[in-house]
Amino acid sequence: MNEWTGIRVSAPGSIMVMGEHAVLFGHRAIACAVNRFMHLHLVRRPDREVHVRSALGNASGTLDALPQDENLSFVLATIGLFADRLPRGFELDIESEFSHTVGLGSSAAVTAALVAALLACCDEGTAPEYVFDRALAVIHQVQGRGSGTDLAASVYGGLIGYTVAPRRVDPLPGLPPISLYYAGYKTRTPDVLARVAQSSVGLEPLYSGLYALMHSTTEAAESAIRAQDWPQLGRLMNLYQGLMDALGVNDQTLAQMIYRLRSNPEVMGCKISGSGLGDCVLALGNDAALAQDFQRIEVAVSGQGLRLERY
Repeated sequence: MNEWTGIRVSAPGSIMVMGEHAVLFGHRAIACAVNRFMHLHLVRRPDREVHVRSALGNASGTLDALPQDENLSFVLATIGLFADRLPRGFELDIESEFSHTVGLGSSAAVTAALVAALLACCDEGTAPEYVFDRALAVIHQVQGRGSGTDLAASVYGGLIGYTVAPRRVDPLPGLPPISLYYAGYKTRTPDVLARVAQSSVGLEPLYSGLYALMHSTTEAAESAIRAQDWPQLGRLMNLYQGLMDALGVNDQTLAQMIYRLRSNPEVMGCKISGSGLGDCVLALGNDAALAQDFQRIEVAVSGQGLRLERY
């Protein structure tokens, strides 16, 4: 048994830059870690009891009889994945620098951080690809599907190009200043995906064509980022927004936000960030007037990925 008694882990939140929806069908995506972090503090217990404390609620049980709590579904599913291998229980405190109501990949960040902590408890490796595989399994267990794009950004950090299969995670140079504006509400990603799937019935070839166009747009955006051609990236963001609209994931509020951003000459491009039907709009540039009506979330690209410390 190792001498250490506690573990601290931090994982950054993330945002989607390009590739929403299409990434689920094997196409390219771009995402980045942001400078808002999820922090976990785990302390070993001498017994098999487990106590979780977080802003979403508290839960207590044992490794042999975990509680059920929908608000803590990712946390409890992660513990369940390791329960039969953990030598003893623990106290777990979760603190976040961003709200779960805002789409900064909080579920992916907390799952990645807890997987890393529990791997360390089991004296197993915590290499990024090892953490990623197990965290993605938890996400699939809880929500049925997921590309792992936000998870890859949280684990590896920085700005990345990502493909599901065969998996590719490629670091990209950074972005210019970005702005993120919150619509004030969001629709759960599984619900958005279900609505898109229903809309595509009978139109599958057309939807496949949309996803292929999304792929080409994302690849062009990746080239623009490598060339640091920000006006071109902005144009491609606007183009991708049109494809999101065609999928049916735009709504009146998001459309109003995007129209106002496009009317500002200081904004090079903007689009929905995430699955849509609420949540956030990402812009290259800043719009002070929009920030008076919609919450601006202060974020920047973070080069830091997952970090773990034993003590």
